[in-house]
Amino acid sequence: MRKKVSLIFAWCLSVMLVFLTVIPACAVKNKIDFKTKTEILYLVNLDTDTVVYSKNADKKCYPASTTKIMTYIIVAEQVQDFDNTKVIIKPEVLEQLLGTDSSLSGIENYAKKELSVYQLLNCMMVSSGNDAALVLADYVGKGDVDSFVALMNEKATKLGCKKTHFVNPHGLHDDKQYTTAEDMAKIAKFAMTMPYFTDITNTVDYYIDGDSEEPLTNTNKMINPDEKDYYYKYAKGIKTGTTDEAGHCLVSTALKDNVSYMCVAFHAPCYDENDEWYETNYAILESKKVYEWAYKNVTMREVLGKDTVVSNIAVNYGKDSDTINLVPEYSYATMMDKNIKDSEITVVASCQKTIDAPVTKGTILGTATVSYNGEELTKVNLVAEKDIEKSDTSYFWAIAHNIFDSTIFKIVVMAVAALFVIYAIFIILTSRSKKKKHH
Repeated sequence: MRKKVSLIFAWCLSVMLVFLTVIPACAVKNKIDFKTKTEILYLVNLDTDTVVYSKNADKKCYPASTTKIMTYIIVAEQVQDFDNTKVIIKPEVLEQLLGTDSSLSGIENYAKKELSVYQLLNCMMVSSGNDAALVLADYVGKGDVDSFVALMNEKATKLGCKKTHFVNPHGLHDDKQYTTAEDMAKIAKFAMTMPYFTDITNTVDYYIDGDSEEPLTNTNKMINPDEKDYYYKYAKGIKTGTTDEAGHCLVSTALKDNVSYMCVAFHAPCYDENDEWYETNYAILESKKVYEWAYKNVTMREVLGKDTVVSNIAVNYGKDSDTINLVPEYSYATMMDKNIKDSEITVVASCQKTIDAPVTKGTILGTATVSYNGEELTKVNLVAEKDIEKSDTSYFWAIAHNIFDSTIFKIVVMAVAALFVIYAIFIILTSRSKKKKHH
């Protein structure tokens, strides 16, 4: 049965479980060592869900055919059996794309016939068929594409997308259809959990109805060995997109040496300064270069170990100790350029000045702020490194000292002394008075 969660995603989940004992890694503003023409680039390590490189990742842009990733999600959630669910190809649905200069998969050859949802998903994702996307949206929406689009927007909201809105299921340009690289990464990561998704999006050639016909060829040249300039053997899917307004777009993943990444590249130029069509697809080419940079330079780096002494504070009434070390509640690691020096990472502790014994190991006594290049990466709770018992003797003498050193005690002593002096003077004066009477 082809219905399965991808091996890539399953592996990612298993690795993520290992990192449950580590504070989630935050974004480090790593710098790549080459210039890019692609306006928006976003690289995420899937194993740790760490942003490794970001360029305009929260900028609103047009998604073009990467829209179909969300279309796939909605279809997968609404259709249980891809192979045995048949869809009649309605000519009137296909006619809606006339004159749009759409990317088509050729399913007009099956007009009034049936294709399975599985076949249509391949037509949509492999060759980026707008015809297949529209047919699927019409089928799932029961003849109402707008209701299908409403499901797309509901899902975007549920996935935490803050700057995404859809008006169609295929990605033809509309000013009201937009997203960001950050949002599209959320959508794509969820899509990887859908049945067949990574298998279909990593298919180079697909035959709709047997190998006697011309195959549909994947628009993602990064996964095609015949495309020598673009091919990257570690790449896995996912989806391209191109319109004049969106430029060249690509959402992809890569897996090398058991390390998995996702790259979102949006708005690579289609035209040069003379409005001549670029022969080079920079979205694909620069995604490949970013992957190569990451695998060469980026590594998981433990910034704070669980036993790292970050600070210490004084302990009152402690038995055998008058200070206690503070260590991170959890270790903190992040994906970071291995060329970054330790001196470029700062850890600033903020904690109380003293604590009274007894102290229990693990008690939160402050926080540590970890920063790199002037940007805060995370805050980590600082906890007591060990137990410290209370010393009754120390407590007694401390209380005594506090009493003796208190202002009230000093006033009382001074008052008693004053009374004693007055009393002594009184005694002396009384004694002299008696002596005079005897004389």
